[in-house]
Amino acid sequence: MHILLAALLLASVQKPNVKVVKLVVEPPSLAFSAPGEGRKVLVTGLTGNGEKIDLTSTARLQPVGEAVTLDKDGFLVPAKEGQAKVIITAGGQRTELAVTVSGLGQPRPVSFIRDVTPILNRVGCTSGTCHGAAKGKNGFKLSLRGYDSDFDYRALLYDMSGRRFNRSDPARSLMLAKPTQQVAHGGGQRIELGSRYYQTLLHWISAGVPYGDPSTDKVQKLEVLPSEVFMTRPGLEQQMLALAHYTDGSVRDVTREAIFGSNTPSIADLKPSAVLSGQRKGEAAVLVRYEGKFITVPVTILDPRPGFQWTAQPQYNYIDQHIDAKLQRLKIRPSPLATDAEFLRRVSLDLTGLPPRREEVLAFLADPADSRTKRGRMIDRLMGRPEFVDHWALKWGDLLQSNRKALGDKGMWAFREWIRKSIAQNKPYDKMVRELLTSNGSTFENPPANYFRVTRDPKVAMEKTTQLFLGVRMVCAQCHDHPFEQWTQNNYYELAAFFSAVGIKPGIDSDEEIVYEKRENYDVKHPKDGRVVSPRFLIASLDAPRVPTDRRREALVEWLTSPKNPFFARAIANRVWSYFFGRGIIDPVDDIRASNPPSNEPLLAALAKDLTDHGYDLQHLIRTIVTSRAYQASLAANEWNAGDETNFSHALPRRLSAEELMDAITLATGSRPKFPEVPPDFRAEQLPGPHVGVGGFLDLFGRPARESSCECERRSDMSLPQAMNLVNGPTLAEALAHPKGLVAQLVVAGAPDREMVEELYLAALNRTPEPKEYDTAITYLQKGPSRASRAQDLLWALLNSNAFLFNR
Repeated sequence: MHILLAALLLASVQKPNVKVVKLVVEPPSLAFSAPGEGRKVLVTGLTGNGEKIDLTSTARLQPVGEAVTLDKDGFLVPAKEGQAKVIITAGGQRTELAVTVSGLGQPRPVSFIRDVTPILNRVGCTSGTCHGAAKGKNGFKLSLRGYDSDFDYRALLYDMSGRRFNRSDPARSLMLAKPTQQVAHGGGQRIELGSRYYQTLLHWISAGVPYGDPSTDKVQKLEVLPSEVFMTRPGLEQQMLALAHYTDGSVRDVTREAIFGSNTPSIADLKPSAVLSGQRKGEAAVLVRYEGKFITVPVTILDPRPGFQWTAQPQYNYIDQHIDAKLQRLKIRPSPLATDAEFLRRVSLDLTGLPPRREEVLAFLADPADSRTKRGRMIDRLMGRPEFVDHWALKWGDLLQSNRKALGDKGMWAFREWIRKSIAQNKPYDKMVRELLTSNGSTFENPPANYFRVTRDPKVAMEKTTQLFLGVRMVCAQCHDHPFEQWTQNNYYELAAFFSAVGIKPGIDSDEEIVYEKRENYDVKHPKDGRVVSPRFLIASLDAPRVPTDRRREALVEWLTSPKNPFFARAIANRVWSYFFGRGIIDPVDDIRASNPPSNEPLLAALAKDLTDHGYDLQHLIRTIVTSRAYQASLAANEWNAGDETNFSHALPRRLSAEELMDAITLATGSRPKFPEVPPDFRAEQLPGPHVGVGGFLDLFGRPARESSCECERRSDMSLPQAMNLVNGPTLAEALAHPKGLVAQLVVAGAPDREMVEELYLAALNRTPEPKEYDTAITYLQKGPSRASRAQDLLWALLNSNAFLFNR
């Protein structure tokens, strides 16, 4: 009863009481060139207010004439050569579809590549839980998801001495008997006896199991309809179609064989018939995979509340234009600007890793200039400070894995100084990458060469380079073609070959090493057949540079940093964006792939173009981001954007990093922690590596070990041990009780209660207290004889508040 009621409710939502004024059919016409290959069409109803409703499931298709017929699955099938039409009625409207049928007298030969491999993939024979597993299943192995059709063909033909086929009686072949359960099969029934798949396999075996011609039988392009799904409310459904295009111009409907998957099923789920069901408001992506081709379809589902009206906000630069365009389409109202105090704390932490000091807060709040003007001036001042260099050197030290374990003491300090100078000089990003990847010589005299002390193996060097500078994770392609991406195993070893000639040998000084170019014995061999692999760019272009034998890395960098490279500028623009918003436009930032599309493609494209147009000036990119209205938006959400976490309609709280938290505690309490092995005035963000203070406060709060270039190595979560350390740990307790700290100074100076409360709030939260906060705090200070102890308690409470622990 409950299931029936739910179905009725869904039907009422899918077919609302709205008037359809026009039908749109995709594709707009059909051309058949082979017998037996059915085609389906999408039928969309347009309403008077411009809404699109999928009517495919309820549309009535009536073929006129003898050229085409309609099968039980709703697919049009060619029957006779000639011209025809199909009358389509739905939603009270009528339209016609033109059909052309030809080539029925010359049926296309069935082949393993074109016909059999898709069936094996679809029914699960090549999955990781079946014969596609690393060691196969029950003694029989196929390539994972059919990525290697040559291997699979040989395995089927020659394994078990060819006993899977009965040439004299094809219907009795083991390849048909097992998946149909005519013979015991550990994988269960995969194909029904007499089904379309069964008939295709029987036809193939009867034809002599031909392999086919890769030049004509492999898919040239995959097309998915619709190319974008936009639902005006949850509960709607959308039929999806997958079309395979071949080099001979033919098109095959492969909807029943393609693999459809949603990256967020809780928002948009998929039924086995490739029908997308909108579950709730949000955005998702559908990845469609067929024979090594991938297409990503963006999905947007609205849940508009009555009364929404778009209110134009000031737009400070192109960032706001692109964000507002998306928000208006999604019916999300952005939050207003943050207060001056909120902005100052946020931008100070983001640009320098330090909260603003007391005098800076008071001066900024008292500045009579308009908000935009004084905020712009403050941004320029912050970016000109040495703390700006410290803050961004820390980030690049993490990414480049600058640590004593890999580089030794002298190498670590030399690498750190090179990073700092590069940031202080605002060295163009492409030049910085070039110096790293083409470095040779002493790791002491030429510090960028330390890049290769961490990545000694060509494969490791390649994986780090692509993930760090392209945002592409190639590790999955080491053993086989990437299961969810376009990258192949060949791509993996062709890229690794760029680094195969990098050699490292001991230098004269202790811990010094020399990076040099090998002259022999540096070939990379393919693990499948042992052939020597030549270096080749990941995505070749017509003007790609030639790869010289003796200067492979120079050629790689020329291609890598080219403005035409589709990944280089996007990857760093996306990464830098994430430092200011807590998430990337593509997130995770170092996992750019088709199934992980950007939340705002026009915005990311504009950022990448701006960066390229300004000569890869990262400081220009940073200044553009922090001067946008979107960055300066308030944390407070409204009824229209309260659930938005991906479209940058309001600020999201971000926990302070380990070093930021330590330095913020130091500034707020007026204390000075003691770090071993470094000068006494060093702050946490200035530490050269994770070996300083190992196992203490910084590690507890997520400082990375710098053993990976993945952003994920730095943790920003909150845990019970962290909470206990803040509540009752030595770091905060010793800082609060410091004999020369802020509380001690205020008590010795005899500061009045109101002044003391104000100073503590300015130190901890970088703002003055609200009237109610004044009253509560003063009342607490006057409750007992130990004024110093109560002042410490008050500061302890402020330092344990979310307003202190998070950048808001």
